[in-house]
Amino acid sequence: MGKKLIIVESPAKAKTIKNFLGKDYEVVASKGHIRDLPKSSFGIKIEEDKFIPQYRVTKDHQQIAKELKEKAKKADTIYIATDEDREGEAIGYHIAHILGKKPEELPRIVFHEITKKAIKNALENPRRIDLNRVNAQQARRLLDRIVGYKLSPLLAKKIQRGLSAGRVQSSALKIVVDREREIRAFKPQEYWSIEGIFKKSEGNLIKYHGKKLEKFDIKTKEQAQNIVNELKPLTYNVSKIEKKTTTVKSPAPFMTSTLQQVASSELGFSPKKTMSIAQKLYEGVKTPVGETGIITYMRTDSLNIADEAQKAALDMIKQSIGEEYAEPKTYKTKSSSAQEAHEAIRPVDVRLTPDDLKNYLTKDELKLYTLIYNRFLASQMKDAKFETQNIYLTNDKSEFKISGRRLLFDGFYKVYGKPSADTLLPEFKEGEEVKLDEIKATQHFTKPPERYTEASLIKKLESLGIGRPSTYAPTITLLQNRNYVEVKDKKLHPTDTAFTVIETLEKHFPDIVDANFTANMEEMLDSIAGAKKDWQEVLKEFYNPFIELIKKGEKEIPSQKIAKPIGEPCPQCGSELVIRKGRFGEFIACSNYPKCKYTRPLEEEEKKTDVKCDKCGADMVIKRGKRGEFLACSNYPECKNTKPLKEPEKLEDVKCPECGGDIIKRSSRRGEFYGCSNYPECKFISKFRPVNKKCPECGYLMAERTYRNKDIYECIKCKHREEQ
Repeated sequence: MGKKLIIVESPAKAKTIKNFLGKDYEVVASKGHIRDLPKSSFGIKIEEDKFIPQYRVTKDHQQIAKELKEKAKKADTIYIATDEDREGEAIGYHIAHILGKKPEELPRIVFHEITKKAIKNALENPRRIDLNRVNAQQARRLLDRIVGYKLSPLLAKKIQRGLSAGRVQSSALKIVVDREREIRAFKPQEYWSIEGIFKKSEGNLIKYHGKKLEKFDIKTKEQAQNIVNELKPLTYNVSKIEKKTTTVKSPAPFMTSTLQQVASSELGFSPKKTMSIAQKLYEGVKTPVGETGIITYMRTDSLNIADEAQKAALDMIKQSIGEEYAEPKTYKTKSSSAQEAHEAIRPVDVRLTPDDLKNYLTKDELKLYTLIYNRFLASQMKDAKFETQNIYLTNDKSEFKISGRRLLFDGFYKVYGKPSADTLLPEFKEGEEVKLDEIKATQHFTKPPERYTEASLIKKLESLGIGRPSTYAPTITLLQNRNYVEVKDKKLHPTDTAFTVIETLEKHFPDIVDANFTANMEEMLDSIAGAKKDWQEVLKEFYNPFIELIKKGEKEIPSQKIAKPIGEPCPQCGSELVIRKGRFGEFIACSNYPKCKYTRPLEEEEKKTDVKCDKCGADMVIKRGKRGEFLACSNYPECKNTKPLKEPEKLEDVKCPECGGDIIKRSSRRGEFYGCSNYPECKFISKFRPVNKKCPECGYLMAERTYRNKDIYECIKCKHREEQ
């Protein structure tokens, strides 16, 4: 009797599944897409408005394809067990073709988690390859090839080599560039606020001479000071005391986009890193109960939860936290294309706690699993409840409002984060006369919009319907690899090249950078997957007008290549040498290219300084490295001394909590941070800017940061948080 062959995508998944099955099963991996469009040519044959992809077995899959064919010949049954999304469906389709089988005839098994029970259940309930999903993936692949193969060379020809364009990447880049335009055009606006202190509690002036104050009503220091002088001697009556109960809703379980966002803001993981770790947790890791997957499928836009998983979470909450915390909840995603048959990202078995896995997972794997685990439990817990209190203090000229809040019931906060600290107010009684302890005016300036982080860009893409769960992380990685954006202080900064590319696309290919057009195209692909649209018609509707724009662009887009003369003749042909920009930066080339192909590296002239090397006494010169300019000894390579061009920023009012030294701003390959000036003797560091404030819980130093779109203080040691 021949074996049953199960074909999956990754070796890790194959190994985990093999552990669950007996000797009658063989599990092998295709290692991703086994067939694809050729890299060296367009790869799409167009005949009578039909788009015929010219698929080839990729070079790195030749041996794998051969092995699969040999194993398939010996198998009684071949199961396609690739991931349950469009890419997985297409991979299964291509595997069937190289085996010489009809895709719709092979049993297709799917599962949202890699556990023994899930695999057994899938084998008992196979389905067939969904050709509508395959066609949706093919349409996406061909659309991307058409744009990339036709538009990218045009950008390379007109602007510089190495540039690329794409439906999703160009729309995403325009979002980043548009935000930078807003920031550059921004002009700060001055405004003032008035605060009054009553019984040591601060309130804000909300009415003045019967008029409700708006944000920009007090525009100058003089205006603010006149109000302070007028109100300072007056007394106030407590005109109203408001008390009400408010709730903070428990969070939904994670889907791909929210997992990437929260892992970025709370763990500092890039979207690429988050997905890489989540893939391992899904495919299988060592646990106390053997090697198994411990989270559900990580590429999903669904918030659905299986009934069995919900019951297990509620039981765990009742047993380990308290019956009063448990509350069954269902969540619906806002995305109209979400596939509710899929599940949200959750732990496979809530009985497998993060504590149980401490000796099995790596540090980063444990961090991500803990985040997913706690978020899932929190999603099935009661809302947190607060009592809010507003005190209104009034006289015939003005009104102040003091606000306080205290926690009544912590609800989901019991496992997921900490609520902000209570703001308790002193005792006030209605009608009571109260004197001002102090009154002050505070100057403010409006701030420009924030640059996008990787997390906030994903949130924006999701809200606009651009891309899908599988595309968020690769898109952001591509923008960085193409030198379109740089990450500084965790913010995305577009380069000059990005502005040039987007300005060109806006003028000549507006649809490619239009968020609505890109989102509509995603909906078209969803319609193909749902058998509501023909994939060939969608390609035809896009292709014909797009090619006309390409032809027009060839004629109308002016050359924007950078070519700066350097006043030196070419040693080969005598023409003038110029500085050009290529894929790997600037270089010197002959202006008579392509007839003369002379090139050489650009050797920047060293800038001399008056600074002496503190190791050998030679002059220091300014050089440029990956992270900008720095000072280097001119006696290199005999002396390799270097130092920063500028003295690092020193925090004036904060000292190192370990040794009392100065705290300075430093940088490394991972970005900027704050450390002790006595390094390496003192190894104090902080990711966020320390402030002169002690933690009320452990007494250590606190730092200021943004958390969930709020400015907070966070203890560097125990992570206690409170609002600024």
